[in-house]
Amino acid sequence: MATVTASASKPPRIVSIDALRGLTIGFMILVNNNGDGDRAYWALKHAAWNGFTPTDLVFPTFLFLVGISTVFSTQARLAQGASRASLLLHALKRAVILFAFGQVVNNFPYFHLATWRVYGVLPRIAICYLIISVFYLISPGWRSKVAVAVGCLLGYWILMRYVPVPGYGIPTHEIPINDPDRNLVAWLDRHIFSAPHLYERVRDPEGFLSTLPAVGTALMGMITGIWLRTTRPLAEKTKYIAIAGAVSVALGVLWNFSFPINKKLWTSSYVLFAGGLSLLLLALSMALVELRRNRTESANNKPGWLMPFLVFGSNSIFAYVLSELLASAIYNFPLRPGVSVVAGPYKAVLQAIGNPAFVSLLYSLLFVLVCWVPTYVLYRRKIFLKI
Repeated sequence: MATVTASASKPPRIVSIDALRGLTIGFMILVNNNGDGDRAYWALKHAAWNGFTPTDLVFPTFLFLVGISTVFSTQARLAQGASRASLLLHALKRAVILFAFGQVVNNFPYFHLATWRVYGVLPRIAICYLIISVFYLISPGWRSKVAVAVGCLLGYWILMRYVPVPGYGIPTHEIPINDPDRNLVAWLDRHIFSAPHLYERVRDPEGFLSTLPAVGTALMGMITGIWLRTTRPLAEKTKYIAIAGAVSVALGVLWNFSFPINKKLWTSSYVLFAGGLSLLLLALSMALVELRRNRTESANNKPGWLMPFLVFGSNSIFAYVLSELLASAIYNFPLRPGVSVVAGPYKAVLQAIGNPAFVSLLYSLLFVLVCWVPTYVLYRRKIFLKI
C-alpha cells in the first residue's frame, strides 16, 4: 500500500479551490436572498426537513473548503518559520473574530439581548475551524483525521439513535429518529437557550450538538487538503478525489435509509452525501482549471471566465457579511411600516412577468450582483479581508 507523504516544497496554488469557494459564496448569497422564498424554485430552497436540494450543499461545501484551506495556510506559515505556539494563538484569534462577526450578522441592526442569537453560520465555521486547526497542529497526519471524522459521524448517530430524549422516549421506538421537535439536538438547544434565541424557536439549524458532525465535514476537507499537498501528479489527485466523492455519496445514500439525510440536523448521512458532492465539485473544478491549464501550457494565466468566481472566492467573508447586513437593512429599514425599499419595484416586475418563481430568481441574481460589485472593487485594488 502506498504511503501518502506531504511535499516538503511549497506546491503551486490551486486556483480551482478559490474558484469553487467563490461559486459557493455566490450561490449562498443567491439562495439566502430569494425575494419571495416561499415561491422560489425548488432548487433554491432548503429541504423542509429530511431530504436534500442543491441549496443544502452550500454550507457544507464552504466548511469543506475551510478544512482544505486550513492545511495550506498552516503549512505556508510553518514554512515561513512560524512556531506552532504562534499558530495556535493565530487560530484562536481568527476563531474569536469570526465568532464576533457572526454575532453582528445574526443580531444586526438592533442587538436586542432578549432575542440575541448566538448560533449561526459564522459561529459554526469559527468553532469547527478552531477545532481542526488545533488538531492539525498537534497531529498533522491524515490517519488521525480519518479516525476522528469516523468517530464524529458514528458518535453522533449513536447519540441520535440510542440516547432517550427526555420527556419523549427512545428514537425509532417511541419517536422517529429525526422527529422535528422531539430530537436530542432540539431538546438540548431549548435547554441551553430559550425559544427567542433560537432561529426556529424550537430548534436551531446550527445548534450545539450538531456541531459534532459538522467537525466531520471540516475534517473531510482537511484530509483532502493533506492529499492535495502530496507529490502525486495532479491528474492522479483529481482522479482519486472524484473516486472518494462517488464513494462518499454512495455511503450517504445507504445510511439515509436508517439515518435520513437532514441539513438542519446535519446528520451523518448528510455529511457523507454532501461531502461526496463537494469532492466531486472540487474534482470537476480541478479538471476544468488546473488540468486544462497544464494541457494548454498556460499555467501562469487564469482563464477569464474564472474572474467572477475569484472575486467572491478571494474575499469570501467580506462578501458574505456584506450580503447578510444588506439583507437585514432592507428588511429592518422600510420606506414606511410594513413596506420595504424593494417592495414596490418587486411588485411591479411581478405584475409585468407573472411568474413568481422567475421573479424571485431575478431578484436573487440582482442581489448577488449588488454584493459582487464592491467585492470586485476590492479585488481590483488587491484589498482582501484577512482575519
